[in-house]
Amino acid sequence: MNFMIIFRPIEIVVADIMVVWHTMLTWLGLPPDSGAAWALSIVGLVITIRIILVPLFVKQIKASRAMQMIAPELKAVQAKYKGKKDAASREAMSRETMELYSKHKTNPFASCLPMLVQAPIFFALFRVLNYEIGPDAAGIGWLTPELSAQADSASLFGAPLSSSFLEPGSTMTTKIVASVLIIAMVATTFLTQRQLTRKNMPASALEGPMAQQQKVLMYVLPFIFVISGPNFPIGVLIYWTTTNLWTMGQQFYVIRRNPTPGSDAEKTYKARLAAKAAKKGTPLIDNTDPEHPVIEAGESSGQRVQPKKKPRKKR
Repeated sequence: MNFMIIFRPIEIVVADIMVVWHTMLTWLGLPPDSGAAWALSIVGLVITIRIILVPLFVKQIKASRAMQMIAPELKAVQAKYKGKKDAASREAMSRETMELYSKHKTNPFASCLPMLVQAPIFFALFRVLNYEIGPDAAGIGWLTPELSAQADSASLFGAPLSSSFLEPGSTMTTKIVASVLIIAMVATTFLTQRQLTRKNMPASALEGPMAQQQKVLMYVLPFIFVISGPNFPIGVLIYWTTTNLWTMGQQFYVIRRNPTPGSDAEKTYKARLAAKAAKKGTPLIDNTDPEHPVIEAGESSGQRVQPKKKPRKKR
């Protein structure tokens, strides 16, 4: 069985979404064979896919937050069986770890769902740009041979969208455009990981093996793209950079509006709410502290505001 047949339906969907966006952009006035029309079609592909993946992104955020919150408990389990190499101890540690995941309704793989779902789309776009665009292409889905020829002639700042840095015969313009996009892809990947780990993690989650894994991932993932990026077509680099920018925006919104308890982002969030309450002269409700649920605007003591007693009715 040909392994590539599995990706054929995904390639058709990717090509069709690009054609729909290209049709809309052409209707708005962009030349059909321009690099702007086809580059923005790839951006439109990102927008479409990421809107579809919003439920998975919400699940990812919840899973990541739960993993951060149970980090101290996981660390305690690991410390309990530290140095014990026998099969019974390993089995007990694995069982207690799974019980923790079950108790908090999370697992370490849920936070990878959006990336895992996007991987086939990324690969399908790579194949569409490499094999389905050209003057002799047979077409795929709504990407007719005529549209394929248009996309083949489209270029971004003089670099064809289907060309890559390491492609034989690539021009200096292609190498420059590809280098800029690779740098943007690597930088946005690093900043996305840093934003998630540094701003939205409580202090307890910044220690231990899981935190070390996050740090390694933050530096290793961009390095992988430095090595693999020169092989990607310009269009794929546009897709991945746009995806990273979308992810950064989503994370920024979530961290700003609903930060993880105990993180630096939560401190900033509470300070911002307190400043707004002080400006309006209204009490600030703080539901995170059961001992002092109400903070009076302009006061820092955190004392509870006692409700006023209603006068008794006269008989």
